[in-house]
Amino acid sequence: MSPPSSRPPAGVPNSGGNTKYAIVAVVLLLGVGGLVALRSFSSHPEPLPPLPSASVAQTAEPPTNPKLDDIPPPPPVEEPPEAGPAPRIAVAPNTGCESKCNEKFSTTELTQALQVRAQQARRCYNQALAQDSTLKGKVSIAVRVGPSGNVCSVGVASNDMGTPAVANCAASIFRNSVYPAPKGGCVDANVPLAFVSQSP
Repeated sequence: MSPPSSRPPAGVPNSGGNTKYAIVAVVLLLGVGGLVALRSFSSHPEPLPPLPSASVAQTAEPPTNPKLDDIPPPPPVEEPPEAGPAPRIAVAPNTGCESKCNEKFSTTELTQALQVRAQQARRCYNQALAQDSTLKGKVSIAVRVGPSGNVCSVGVASNDMGTPAVANCAASIFRNSVYPAPKGGCVDANVPLAFVSQSP
């Protein structure tokens, strides 16, 4: 009887040569796996590189120019305080009171308005008459009316009553009024007022 052959039967692959390669592949895989496991288990962070010392930082600066050191730095820019917008400067419009005024620019409406103020000034006299029953006299009020009916100026032109109270009161009535606009320019009017007691 012949000894058994070391060859595998027909149809069965020869595993002797392949086994060596399989073992080498397994060993390599285990080695790679071990290295990966070793890295994941070591959690020590790598130390940061040291910061440069102050002496290194100082030596890195460029040399200074001694001439530039003598120049003082520019003054700091002062910003305005935040208090809202800048104030507006109001410029008064030309009221026409500066020109030479003339009575010929007066109108019927303006004359009537001045007469109404003269009648209203009577109450100034009646109030003063309650204090002094002998009070009487004449007052003249100078009124300048601008081209738009605005009051340019009012003053007491004359007063022979012996007291300024009635004249000043009458002037304030003319001053605190708006008049019909004259035609052509401003008007200087002189309004005479006669104050006489009407009681018997």
